[in-house]
Amino acid sequence: MVHVRDEGSVFDASIEKLWKYIGDDSPGTHVHRAIKASKVLEAKGNVVVQEMQFLNADGKDTHWETWRLTMNPPRGYTVEAVAGPTKGTKFSQTYTPMGDKTRVDVEGDWVMPGADDATIKKMTLAFLGEAFNEDNAALKKYK
Repeated sequence: MVHVRDEGSVFDASIEKLWKYIGDDSPGTHVHRAIKASKVLEAKGNVVVQEMQFLNADGKDTHWETWRLTMNPPRGYTVEAVAGPTKGTKFSQTYTPMGDKTRVDVEGDWVMPGADDATIKKMTLAFLGEAFNEDNAALKKYK
């Protein structure tokens, strides 16, 4: 398990627009290269359990994960991998409003069996960076 902190990225959207985007489950709204498929298994109150098919680092194969997301608007949300290769991973995304922009900080512990700490940290930061860039681009187009 490796502790990772990624702080200081800023979305080009207000906190209100960001939460509207997060809550929008319209097809095609949330497009991420690394997530090939997803389905909601359970939604109760502020907790959503999703099964997702992720692209492996090799860019060819995929694996399935089940994540529990606990939404705490407007402050952020927590993710816990409850099944799949990264079971035990837990991290939080925290949002800070900055007028028409929103800062995001991510911190947590990542599990990746068979990988050393440096590799886990590198892959985690790359995953978070890619997801941020995809979401920030989508938010610029989102109404």
